[in-house]
Amino acid sequence: MSRIAVFLIFALCLLVASYAMAGTLTGTIRVIDGDTIDVAGTRVRLHGIDAPEASQSCTTNQGKSWNCGAWVSREVRARYQGRKAVCTPLDRDRHGRTVARCMVGGEDIGATLVAQGLAFAYRRYAMDYDLVEKQAAAADRGLWAMNVQNPADYRRNGQAVAPSQRQSVAGDCNIKGNISAKGERIFHRPGQEHYDRTRINTAQGERWFCSAAEAVAAGWRAARR
Repeated sequence: MSRIAVFLIFALCLLVASYAMAGTLTGTIRVIDGDTIDVAGTRVRLHGIDAPEASQSCTTNQGKSWNCGAWVSREVRARYQGRKAVCTPLDRDRHGRTVARCMVGGEDIGATLVAQGLAFAYRRYAMDYDLVEKQAAAADRGLWAMNVQNPADYRRNGQAVAPSQRQSVAGDCNIKGNISAKGERIFHRPGQEHYDRTRINTAQGERWFCSAAEAVAAGWRAARR
């Protein structure tokens, strides 16, 4: 092989490597809020997740209101502030932020936050963390142990919605159609073991039913207890 051919191959390899490096963000994390960080001077919106806004409040099952948005930001900051991240840019959002999947110590930040109940799977844009969220919900981890308004709804409305509005029941339609961590459609009637702890998120396909017959007809099965 001629020297010119070797040189061209070497130059091509360098060019490919430079493009690959340009497509990766590596640097120290500065946490902005539950789903937004700065890496290497770039504002990054974490791919596939949505966390409560810093100003957002939640309500415990005992009816106590508290600032869960600020709590999530503190928890994320405690875990990741100052650590080194390697982020793969995937898109750019309407605010000009880089949407990226970020790894710290070989672990996906988005998956970890959803698994610990500090953020929700953002199914509008990705299904990457769908099953991870269902497992967190089934275990009542983090935000799943309380009444939380969907962050997107909060941003859209600009204010919190009362728990009674979030978990609204129309008349006698008080049967909860829940989707389990395994994707099973299960309905719970008042008085059953897991009725009170079951949360209904209509944005994820869950719903209320007025009768067991209606639930069965829609494809849900009755909870065993």
